[in-house]
This record gives sequence, C-alpha cells and structure tokens, in this order.
Amino acid sequence: MIIIIIAGFHPMSSTFTPSTSVPLQATTDAAEATVAPSAPAGGGQVHRPRRLRRTGTLRRMVRETVLTAADLIYPLFVMEGEGQKEAVPSMPNCFRYSLDLLLEEAKAVWELGIGAIALFPLISHHLKDNAGTESYNPEGLIPRAVRALKQALPDLLVITDVALDPYSSEGHDGIVQNGQILNDETAAVLAKQALVQAEAGADFVAPSDMMDGRVREIRQALDAEGWINVGILAYSAKYASAYYGPFRDALDSAPKFGDKKTYQMDAANAREAIKEVELDIKEGADIVMVKPALAYLDVICRIKQHTNLPVAAYNVSGEYAMVKAAAQQGWIDEKAVMLETLTSMKRAGADLILTYFAKDAALALRP
Repeated sequence: MIIIIIAGFHPMSSTFTPSTSVPLQATTDAAEATVAPSAPAGGGQVHRPRRLRRTGTLRRMVRETVLTAADLIYPLFVMEGEGQKEAVPSMPNCFRYSLDLLLEEAKAVWELGIGAIALFPLISHHLKDNAGTESYNPEGLIPRAVRALKQALPDLLVITDVALDPYSSEGHDGIVQNGQILNDETAAVLAKQALVQAEAGADFVAPSDMMDGRVREIRQALDAEGWINVGILAYSAKYASAYYGPFRDALDSAPKFGDKKTYQMDAANAREAIKEVELDIKEGADIVMVKPALAYLDVICRIKQHTNLPVAAYNVSGEYAMVKAAAQQGWIDEKAVMLETLTSMKRAGADLILTYFAKDAALALRP
C-alpha cells in the first residue's frame, strides 16, 4: 500500500487545512543550495591561482619574500702584505686581500648597499700555536684591519670571527690536549680574543667555535670592560659539515688530525639546534645563526619559529663553489640559481645571510 501525504492534509483526519509552509519549489531550491554552492556562470573554475601570476608586475606585487642587499653580509679574507690579491682556487671570484686592497673592496661593497662584512684572517704559520695566542694580539692582523675599516667606513658594520682555528697549529677551534679539545680553557681564550676585537672597533663579535658556554664567557668579559654595545652574533647551530672545504683552503685552517665532530653538531640533528639556540640566547647572544644554510633550511625555519631574535644563515663556501662549478660548465644559469638559493634561505626564516655571492646578488637586485 502506498500512502501519499498532501501538504495540509492529515491522513487520520477528514479535514483539509490550508498549508502555511514554504511553497514546494522554494523548499526544493533551498535544499539544493545547501547541498552544493551555485557554480559560476558557464560552469567555470572558482579559484584560479594563475590569475596572480599573470604579469611580472602582479607577481612582484604579491610576492611573499623579497630579497634585498640589506639582507646580505659579505665574508672577506684578509692577509698580511701590501698590494696583494690572491685568488682562492676552490672559490671562483673570491680572493684574499692585503689590508690596503681590503679597504678598496669594502668601499665597493658599501656602495652596493651591503651594510656589513665578516672578516676572516689568513695567519702566517710562524704565528700559530696550540693556544692560539696570536688571536688576542692587539696589533694582530684582525685588530689592525678593524681599525682601518672603521676609520675609512665608520658606518659599515664590521663582524669579526671568534675562534682559534685560523691561529691554531693544530687547525682546531680549541686548545688540544692529548687529542682532546679543551672546552673551558678555550672559552677563556675566546673571551680575550673578543675583547681585543671590540677594543679595535668591531660592531659584532661572532663566536664560531661551538665550545659550550663561550657566549656567556664573552658577554661577561665585554660587559666587564664597558663594551656593552658590542653585539654577539653566535654561530648557535653550526654543523660538522662537508660543505666547509673551500673555506679551509682559503685560510689554510684544516684540522691537522681527526675532525670537528666532538664540538660541532651532528648533521642529522634538528631538535638539538633548538637547545643550542636557547642556551646562546640565555648567555647573551644578540643574533643566532645556522651554518651551513642550504642543506639546513628546515633548521632555519624551526629556529625562526622558536625565537624573536634575528636569525642569520651562512651560505657557506661549498654551497657557493657548487653553483660556480656548475655555472662554469654551462649546466645552470648562475644568476638565477644564486637568487633562487638566497631567496630560499630568507623564505625559510633567515633575516640575514652571510654569502660570498653578496656583491653579485646586490648587483643583480639593483632596479
């Protein structure tokens, strides 16, 4: 038996009551509207992301990450002598400069809109020893370079490396005893090194050694001597990486034995980077850094989400050399790859990028 119910008529009653409900057609329309939103005229697609990629002007207008010369820090190698400019074979278009030519290069960098340089010294072998005593010589290469730079370009930010490997006869970042790297004894020497650099006029000292507690040691030493405005750019998450080879060629600072895995971080670890950053912040770091950058974009991203301090990334020598080598073979577009690589670092969360591409990138970014 089929029962048909008519609106307004109750099946158990003989009385018909006029309906006051919504008309059947209107009810049907409303039901359809709740099932699926009405499609655009002609059944077209609602969302078309390509609309925002239609022209170069439009793409620039909605671009999420914008790389500028102000984001870049230029690492420079300095050596003794006069009128000397030596190519670094494994780093095309990178050079070691004697102090007079370093000043010329720094002026060119400043004119490109790059506001900071990071100095690294090539130290003569006869000045190296296990304790790195030349690192805190007030008349050493780096203090003299800093004084000259600040006199010639007072507004240029000068960042100095704090580590023993360029000064060590063993090529390690710390004092060696019985095949072991001494931590606390090394940190005490690093504090002396940082003080000499601050007295010379450095704007930031940058401990790259990865000794435990060295940021605290340096901050306390600087403050005790009145250098409260000298900042610390800490190499907080510095990995024991295979990407450093060309840099060590540039400074002749490769370890004479073993490797640096007992003090630099394991490349497989990311959570440990957060711990290192937290410690450096508590000890007084003003900027934290990840090194290397390209293979550690995930670490940069994690750290950026973890701290409100500026985050720096070091686009290291091996990353630079690979791009240069592939470009020389004609396998890639060097300029495009350079800019894409640096942009990826900023997109990951880097506020500042140390890179040997700084000059080329600044030129490429000019309007």
